[in-house]
Amino acid sequence: MQSGRLFEILYILLERGGATIPDLACQLEVSERTIRRDIDALSAAGVPVYAARGRRGGVRLMDGFVLSKSLLSAREQDEILYALQTLRATGAVQDGALLTRLSALFRREAVSWIDADFSDWGDSGERRALFELLKSSILERRVLAFDYYGQNGAAARRTVEPVKLRFKGISWYLQAWCRDRRSFRTFKLSRMERIALLDERFAPHGDPPPLDGNQAVSVPTTRIAVRFSPAVAFRVYDEFERACISPQPDGSLLVRTEWPVGAWGAGYLLSYGSHAEILSPPALRRHIAAEAKKIAALYPNADAPCPVSDATMEPSKPKG
Repeated sequence: MQSGRLFEILYILLERGGATIPDLACQLEVSERTIRRDIDALSAAGVPVYAARGRRGGVRLMDGFVLSKSLLSAREQDEILYALQTLRATGAVQDGALLTRLSALFRREAVSWIDADFSDWGDSGERRALFELLKSSILERRVLAFDYYGQNGAAARRTVEPVKLRFKGISWYLQAWCRDRRSFRTFKLSRMERIALLDERFAPHGDPPPLDGNQAVSVPTTRIAVRFSPAVAFRVYDEFERACISPQPDGSLLVRTEWPVGAWGAGYLLSYGSHAEILSPPALRRHIAAEAKKIAALYPNADAPCPVSDATMEPSKPKG
């Protein structure tokens, strides 16, 4: 279409400073006559384009021209470029072409001041494919179906109308209108399996509630106190708010915070092994002690040969 071609001509002139009519015709795969008509159309629209003679001849723009400069301040232009840099980390922007074009249009350098990589170590590309699928579902307003693993470990098939992807803490979440619950729900991406993008379209239900604290993800919490040994101090400072951490004279760390009730919360504390002692509440302390006994019962004779040899063990399959 002509409007798209006019933009391409404008982009080329801004990026290169100028171009000949034959070069433009070749690159855009149209006739030189068409390019001349397009140049006239740009001029009629108020774009200061002109023909120059000599060694640096061809079609050029007047020095200092910036597309729609009056609509965006210099700071706003920078904010757009910085936002696009951050979006590249999610896969929403696949390459740097858009950044390059906007930098040329704004006549500003896209300073690479931040590099955020949300992919897991050893990521095979599945996360990026998932983001593409979710982006299509949200932007095209297409219904999504998937199995979702709840706190009890059981999977239930959900049919939802996706609204927004959100990142909070260390995890990605999908906010969507759940047809089963008839309300907005928040789903953790890592618990979604067998995801299917359906052809059915939906009408929006408005904006979802803010993802703020534990209430947004519908997880009950309780107040806990845990003493961590110095050996896991690096994890404690990574995973808890500084205001919740109290260094002790013996080098241990006392943490008081709100914590999710249920198997996930208990399992996470168990991941610290013998380096974490639950001080309160008593019910959680008893539960962790009971789980530790169950783990010990799996190894009544730890020095005995393993009942399954390495040769017969099948490699675990990646999630998909």
